[in-house]
Amino acid sequence: ALLRLDLICAVHVDPEGLPEKVLTAHLIPENPEGRYWLHLEPVHPARMDLDFASFIQALEDEIVRKQGTRKVESRDRAILVRVETNAGEDSENSIAELLELAGSCGVEVFDTLIQKKPEIDPKFLLGRGKLSELVIRALQIGANLLIFDHELTPAQVRSITDFTDIKVIDRTQLILDIFAQRAHSRDGKIQVELAQLKYLLPRLIEKNTAMSRLTGGIGGRGPGETKLEINRRRVREKIHRLEQHVKSIQKARNQRRVMRDRTGIPVISIVGYTNAGKSTLLNTLTSSRVLTENRLFATLDPKSSRLRFPR
Repeated sequence: ALLRLDLICAVHVDPEGLPEKVLTAHLIPENPEGRYWLHLEPVHPARMDLDFASFIQALEDEIVRKQGTRKVESRDRAILVRVETNAGEDSENSIAELLELAGSCGVEVFDTLIQKKPEIDPKFLLGRGKLSELVIRALQIGANLLIFDHELTPAQVRSITDFTDIKVIDRTQLILDIFAQRAHSRDGKIQVELAQLKYLLPRLIEKNTAMSRLTGGIGGRGPGETKLEINRRRVREKIHRLEQHVKSIQKARNQRRVMRDRTGIPVISIVGYTNAGKSTLLNTLTSSRVLTENRLFATLDPKSSRLRFPR
C-alpha cells in the first residue's frame, strides 16, 4: 500500500530454484469488517488463471464506486488522529471538538482514529504499524488529509508526510486557518497573520543549519542566500512590521479605554468559550445583527453595542 500497489505476489521456490507455489494478496475496498487486504489461495504458477489487468481494473472501479457513495462538498477529505497516553484523559471529547473545528473550517471528515499507547512515538506519534494501516484506510475511503489532535513539531510533520505521502496538519494550524477565514477587521487580520507567521517560521528551518550564510565569517561566504534563508528573512521582517502595527493598535485601544473611563459609561463584557452563545446574547440585549452560526469561531472580531436602561 505504501508503494501504491493494488496487488502483490510472492513466489516460493525449492532448493533447486524451481517455483512451488504463489502467494497473492490485494487491497480491498472499504468494508464493514474493517479489513484492508485479502489473501488468495496459494496455487502453483502453472495453475494461475487470473487475468490481472481485468482484475485490477475491476478492483479500482469498485474502490472508486465505494468512495463515490460519500457526499463530498470539500476538496479536503480528512481523517482525525489522536494518540492517548493518559487513561484519565477524555480523548473522545477532544476528538469531538476537533471534528467541530474541521467542520467550521469546511473540511469533510471521513474517519477518526484514536490509538492508546504507553508513550508517544517521538518521530511518528503513532506506531509504524498503525500508521501503515492509516495509509491503507485513507486509500480505501479517498482521504487526502490527516489532522492530528496534537501540536506537531516540524520534524514530526516532515516524517509523517514522507512516510504517508499525505498532507498533514495539526490542531494549531487548523485553528489558525479558521481564524484567517473569520477575521474581517483590520486589527483581527493583522493579529491572525502575525500568529500564522510565528507558527510558520520554525517550520522553515532545516535540520542542518551548518551551511547557513546568515552569520558570515569563515565558511559563511559564497554565492549568497539560499531560497530557504531568503524566506526566513522575509518572514522575520514581516513579523517585525506586524508587531509594530499591533503595538499601535494597542496604543489606540488604550486611548479609547481612557476616554470611556472619563465619560463614566458602564462597560459590560460578555466572555465565554467559542460557540457558547455570546453573539446571540448580544443581539438579544441590544437588537444588534452580529453574525450567529452554530459553529466554532463563527465570529472572531470583538463586537460592541449600546444598551440603554431602563428598557
